[in-house]
Amino acid sequence: MIVAVLYNRPLPGCGAEELDTMVQVRAVSETLRELGHGVYTVPFSLDLPDAAATLRALRPDIVFNLAEGADGKGRFIHFAPALLEDLGLPFTGADSTAMAVSSNKLMAKAHMRSAGLPTPPWRTLPQLDSGEREARGTFIIKSVWEHASIGLEGDCVVEVRSAAALMDAMLRLRGRMGGECFAERFLDGHEYCVAMLDSPNGPQALPPARMRFGGGTGSERVIGYRAKWDEEAPEYDLVRRDFDSCAADAALCRDLTSTALACWKAFGLSGYARVDFRTGAHGEVNIIDINANPCLSPDAGFAAALERAGIPYADAVRRILEAALVWHDAGRSVRRK
Repeated sequence: MIVAVLYNRPLPGCGAEELDTMVQVRAVSETLRELGHGVYTVPFSLDLPDAAATLRALRPDIVFNLAEGADGKGRFIHFAPALLEDLGLPFTGADSTAMAVSSNKLMAKAHMRSAGLPTPPWRTLPQLDSGEREARGTFIIKSVWEHASIGLEGDCVVEVRSAAALMDAMLRLRGRMGGECFAERFLDGHEYCVAMLDSPNGPQALPPARMRFGGGTGSERVIGYRAKWDEEAPEYDLVRRDFDSCAADAALCRDLTSTALACWKAFGLSGYARVDFRTGAHGEVNIIDINANPCLSPDAGFAAALERAGIPYADAVRRILEAALVWHDAGRSVRRK
């Protein structure tokens, strides 16, 4: 087959998280060639007519969608699948609706709440501005659209005594979070992630991992941007994935995997995805993020989960392609049924 690998073009001076896109592109492209496919890489930006013209000229059999936004903004993450739907091309991963709803954290949390999925309570600036008074305690300020921990550091965990104090913290931090943020009740427990991979029998949950990054205060309470992307930062070397502790707790494993699979169904995901969790004071599992197109770089968490599950990287790429073709042939609307 002819496969077009679509990716968001990194902007000049961009951060490490965008440059990592090219690591994904190289890894996926090389694997596709090893599987016998012809591969073209296609940059994606807000110039939608240009991307459409390029894809029409290539006439690929399928598009491997690695676009995580456009022009450096995560809020445009659903533009790529929307364009591919309009062109009638088969493509990997979530459709435009699932991508938008899962990537906008406020829409995702509202959808989780309506589906009966556990997620921490949250507050928005409009709620606080309109007189919401339940705003005492510890919160974490997050970006609405941006992923990869953009804008997130230890100072995003705030202890407040009033709605006004929470508003002040949100207004102070929102500029580095893409302009939109919200406050989520902070759960001072452990953080976990569950990757999922499509198969002919439905999604397969890969082994859960606990993210270990210390357990103190400040930056040790969250995996911030520096811990993820700045190799010279002291916290970078403190982060590691721990599969063994999850494997030793069968009840926790069942809870994490069943909740992740429920997310897959509720959001109509396909191909591959990852769900991130945080535990509360009594060990209760809460969903803090859904990633409908997690990083496929060989050194990222998804690849680590594949290795733990004994699934070769090439097999995963093949399964993602096959799932896309099945969904395209069946009609993508069946994902929501």
